[in-house]
Amino acid sequence: MGKNQFFSGSFRSKVTVALVLSLFLIAAISNFLIYKFSYDSQFEQFREELKMVTQTAALVIDPDILMQVPLRGPEGVKSEQYKIIAEKLLQIKKVNSQILFVYTMGRTDKDGVLQFIVDPEPRTPDKREGGPTSYPGDKYDASRFPEMSKAFESPSVDKRLMVDEWGATLSGYAPIRGRDGKVVAIIGIDIGAQDVYGIQKELKRRAILVLGVGILISVVLGLLVSKRVTGPVEKLEEATMRLAAGDLGYRVDIKGTDEISRLGESFNKMAETLIASKEALQDYFYRIVQSFVRVLEAKDSYTKGHSDRVAEYSRQIALEMGISVKEADMLKRVAELHDIGKLELDEQLLNKSENLSDEEWRLIKEHPVTGEEILGPVFLDKRMLSIVRSHHERYDGKGYPDELKGDEIDILAQIVSVADSYDAMTTTRAYRGPLNKGGALEELKKNSGTQFNPRIVEAFLKVLNREGE
Repeated sequence: MGKNQFFSGSFRSKVTVALVLSLFLIAAISNFLIYKFSYDSQFEQFREELKMVTQTAALVIDPDILMQVPLRGPEGVKSEQYKIIAEKLLQIKKVNSQILFVYTMGRTDKDGVLQFIVDPEPRTPDKREGGPTSYPGDKYDASRFPEMSKAFESPSVDKRLMVDEWGATLSGYAPIRGRDGKVVAIIGIDIGAQDVYGIQKELKRRAILVLGVGILISVVLGLLVSKRVTGPVEKLEEATMRLAAGDLGYRVDIKGTDEISRLGESFNKMAETLIASKEALQDYFYRIVQSFVRVLEAKDSYTKGHSDRVAEYSRQIALEMGISVKEADMLKRVAELHDIGKLELDEQLLNKSENLSDEEWRLIKEHPVTGEEILGPVFLDKRMLSIVRSHHERYDGKGYPDELKGDEIDILAQIVSVADSYDAMTTTRAYRGPLNKGGALEELKKNSGTQFNPRIVEAFLKVLNREGE
């Protein structure tokens, strides 16, 4: 059959040709959209996570010690203040293997020029002589990096890979505030370009694979089953557009054993891979935040292990109340981070044995909201964030920060409240000694119906009695 004869043939032949071309175009366009969306989405998530890491790292730096570092080049490296801050920065780098450089910088009298204060690795990566240095007081042209200067106002991250004397990096910056709340310096964290290129390379590989499979199956299906293609193709088109629009949970439903159905299965597997990749990134960042909880507990010697105990108590209570294992495990993970907002509080305030002033108590009461803000980029699920925000609400509405009461408070947050209070009562604190188990149980019963949900107290008593604690 000649070329002209083919195109002047039956309607089915025309439909087959049109279908093959359409499927090819759909596969190419949707594959491009998915690749672009996936890359943009993961890059933006990468930036948000880097911003949170940088913002959290800024809370670890003591501004008073930092500002005492003498800005005298290599001589400044020998100062005790420099060594203290450098050790903190190296600890931050050790927590996250992706961090290439971490450093602190301050303003100078010249617009667009900053100066290094502490960089634990003040020479170039290959240590070559004559290369750029970052000793205390060394100047740096920040006019090339607009996001760096913005960090003196609020946390910021480069919008793309940037190149300077130290190489190609993606950098996050956050302000370091003094005791009066004013910005005294900034902290910078550089992620190596290879980590960003790695995301791009993997997504390209998947895109090429999916495109190749799509083209092959488009030709076969167009030639063999043109009558049956229209419906499934419309489903695939809708699915790819929804996935490209951000609906990663959408799945295409095409029954059968032919090539189109297998293409649908490949599409679903690709969507599952994207979700798994996203979950892996969340899990990775969760471990980073979890390490900062350990830093927080190290600041308060009286609460070491507190978060782990509260998390396990919460899980046991949830299971006792008939909550699913999946939801109970989720509760445990969130409960481990319930006090992350205390990272912003001064160590002396956390360990104060005297009565707190009104202002100090106000600062303490802000930590659930601060915790919610810190975890927002990690836990996009509003319920997970509400557990952190509401774990100090009371059943009678006299808690904080929102004075919710009864069923207005998420049941999982109420569970954490009971577990948190019990562990606090049975452990030593700076301002008092511990209660024994009997005394703590009496307090739970006494406050059942006022501070605590009676059903949760009842379930917790069963857990403790069963385990013989």
